[in-house]
Amino acid sequence: MINTGDHSELKHHFASDNYAGICGEAWQAMAEANSGLASSYGDDRWTAQACEKIRELFEKDCEVFFVFNGTAANSLALASLCQSYHSIVCHEMAHIETDECGASEFFSNGTKVLLVPGENGKINLDAVEHTITKRSDIHYPKARALSITQATELGTVYSVNELQAIGELAKRFDLRVHMDGARFANAVASLNVSPKEISWQAGVDVLTFGGTKNGFAIGEAVVFFNKELAYEFDYRCKQAGQLASKMRFLTAPWIGMLESGAWLRNAAHANNCARLLANEIKKIPQVRIMFESQANSVFLEMAPEALEALRARGWHFYTFIGSGGARFMCSWDTKVDEVANLVADIKACV
Repeated sequence: MINTGDHSELKHHFASDNYAGICGEAWQAMAEANSGLASSYGDDRWTAQACEKIRELFEKDCEVFFVFNGTAANSLALASLCQSYHSIVCHEMAHIETDECGASEFFSNGTKVLLVPGENGKINLDAVEHTITKRSDIHYPKARALSITQATELGTVYSVNELQAIGELAKRFDLRVHMDGARFANAVASLNVSPKEISWQAGVDVLTFGGTKNGFAIGEAVVFFNKELAYEFDYRCKQAGQLASKMRFLTAPWIGMLESGAWLRNAAHANNCARLLANEIKKIPQVRIMFESQANSVFLEMAPEALEALRARGWHFYTFIGSGGARFMCSWDTKVDEVANLVADIKACV
């Protein structure tokens, strides 16, 4: 692993898993690709091998594309599922709704996003059914896509059974299923299942498989299990400025991470650190854990003055994500002593 330096002054350890650097396996893979000349725009051996590695991981013949970030991955994938007169149903706290600046609507030429509630960041299936059946006239945008987030924005994880139920509903109403998997690896590690069980076997048509939050420098994979929906997706990527000219540096890390198993080890480590944090926080009566910590985040509710005191001690964290409270996110390089330092300061502040 790479030494990311001394964080003692900044205390940004738990602000976001995007703050972490590049893990050793991803860095080494990029270094190995940085040798000599290679064809551009994805016509290289690293990109071809990365696609095959992802197919092997999911045990499925699928179409794979690589883009720079999650917003592009989600919005372009959803655009491929819909026409402009369709609608996308998602949870009211979904990232595509709250944190992507309307990209899904923009890249789909106006497909409307319809929001449904649900406890713990998970969609309520009754609410989904009501939303897509309450009107069927030509004046209302026709529901075509159902977008779910795994792991959710609140750090919870859909179980295999929950995903199967979602897939069955989608099939019944002819909806295409998109999974925002920015933290898909964390969900796999949390559930201890094979990737196929919580993707295509459960009815997911397209997955955005996150790399950035799991130790990559940059990059997400868009995985079409329904290959028909990938028609001309390469043109969408090009038009949106998401076709990397030196594609090997976007794709080589996938080879290193998948071959070494680091993609799952990193996720499991982040999850375990979050679990350690949650277990220690449970011992502090003045602090409430808002949601079950099933992936790599912990949401805490404490007095406003305690939050301010914690910030005064140098800790940086977000309070606008989720249903209020403070979010503390663990990453692949979170250390046990950093968790202990945070817990000690929380105790002092409350």
